[in-house]
Amino acid sequence: MKGFTFQTTRQIVSEPGAAAQIGALMKGLGAARVLVVTDAGIVKAKLLDAALASLRAAGIAHEIYTDVVADPPEAMVLAAVEAGRRFGADGVLGFGGGSSMDTAKLVAFLLKSAQTLGEIYGIGFCRGWRLPLVLVPTTAGTGSEVTPISIVTTGASEKKGVVSPQLLPDAAVLDADLTLGLPRHVTAATGIDAMVHAIEAFTSRHKKNPMSDTLAKEALRLLAGNIRAACFDGGNREARAGMLLGAMLAGMAFTNAPVAAVHALAYPVGGHFHVPHGLSNSLVMTHVMSFNAPAAAAMYAELAPIVFPKAGGATDAAKAEAMIDGLAALIAEIGLETKLAQVGISHNHVPMLAEDAMKQTRLLVNNPREVAYADAVRIYEAAL
Repeated sequence: MKGFTFQTTRQIVSEPGAAAQIGALMKGLGAARVLVVTDAGIVKAKLLDAALASLRAAGIAHEIYTDVVADPPEAMVLAAVEAGRRFGADGVLGFGGGSSMDTAKLVAFLLKSAQTLGEIYGIGFCRGWRLPLVLVPTTAGTGSEVTPISIVTTGASEKKGVVSPQLLPDAAVLDADLTLGLPRHVTAATGIDAMVHAIEAFTSRHKKNPMSDTLAKEALRLLAGNIRAACFDGGNREARAGMLLGAMLAGMAFTNAPVAAVHALAYPVGGHFHVPHGLSNSLVMTHVMSFNAPAAAAMYAELAPIVFPKAGGATDAAKAEAMIDGLAALIAEIGLETKLAQVGISHNHVPMLAEDAMKQTRLLVNNPREVAYADAVRIYEAAL
């Protein structure tokens, strides 16, 4: 057995209604003035109410930063840092989707560090520590609550990552009640995103290990077993809890066995065309998997019966194909767009997308099959 390392969030609280425990968690971490990083939609939907009540009950002052947007741009991250500095925050609560949690991680670090945001892009460049940090997902997708990763949009469309253990929060709170009634399209896109995390972790070229494999398999079992119910019965608490746990386990898996070409090709789609991250992944997933199949068929075959228990096939190649076909059918069944053309992308955009995908070297190095520019062009063309 090859040696490996494994890291994840220190404490996880998973229980419907767990948002009511946030004040006690923050107080236990020594925070007295908490910056809440979220978006306006979360506030409008009153999803924050229980968390804010728990902060007040714990005697913790708070300021709410609500300007988080999808694919967080640098300027927005820095504005959140400045809001925390003006308030004198000594703790950070990230509450919402991946963008809010990714922003909260960076805010918690930058408020305590002398480093600039530009100095910490890449892997392992953070120095020192951060403020106390609690993350609360309101979608079952990114797994950001258990990853040491934040993705930032730099310039007009390019995305860069900050990857460092300091970004792992002190606690993650999984409260399925916060995801009840989430629109079907959001549920579907974030659910597929989580499935991509598990699949890419299981096939990651360099850091795949027994713990990440175990987590990826259990994540896929939960996600595949609950995504239809969560999409078509938004008030199904059991299905919502299963999706939230599955997304978190997938996050743990890909933290330690990183994602690859699906994400590398999805980032330019999101950056240039403002397509939500989960949908961007969904649009290219099966096409990247078909490209990977010559190198990853045995691994896909191992996952196939977990995702589709009735999937057949006498060989690894046949099982892999059945899994890819099954995922394509699932994406259509739950109501997601299935073609890049449906989000405004044409053949004329393919060279630009492929050029940008090739810049994602941090991700491409993990892919089970090497991806060249011409390969990216063919994958995008197939996804049109």
